[in-house]
Amino acid sequence: MAESKAGERTRARLARLDRRRGDRDKNLVGFTVGDVQYAVEVARVREIIRPLAVVTLPHAPPAIVGVADHRSEVVPILDVRKRFGLPEAARTRRTKWILVMLATRTVGLVVDGVSEVFGVGESDRRPVPTVGAGDNARGIQAVYAHRGALIFVLDVDRIGAAAELVEVGMRMPTSSRGGLP
Repeated sequence: MAESKAGERTRARLARLDRRRGDRDKNLVGFTVGDVQYAVEVARVREIIRPLAVVTLPHAPPAIVGVADHRSEVVPILDVRKRFGLPEAARTRRTKWILVMLATRTVGLVVDGVSEVFGVGESDRRPVPTVGAGDNARGIQAVYAHRGALIFVLDVDRIGAAAELVEVGMRMPTSSRGGLP
């Protein structure tokens, strides 16, 4: 019952966001993780923000660095580098959180930098590479050629699945790490 109400709220929020978006030709939000360019569907993006204070949670999945209080909502924060098994990198002014909407909650994706909001068409689409074990875990839903580079579009539901497992209460604990990751 609670899941269906949360799902309805998410769908209503997506519909409101879609109506507010001015340029319907811009369908992806681009970002970098390491040297690779990725994107997520603009319709799934709630907001792009600077990192906030994070509260670590015991027994959380490895890619979940904790939760943050964003506009009175407790948001799980998923480090995309950790999710992909990449080494940690120093956080810079370019480090951002992309708040994306999953079926039942908002999740913050920690990325190295946000590049642009852009549009692609079917003529830009390339086949998703299959490289063996782990293809499903990588969560790549599409590949596009854009400005001479390959852009890997992530399936936010698969990438953020670990955050769906995180149980958080309405109150935030008092200890936190300021602005990290």
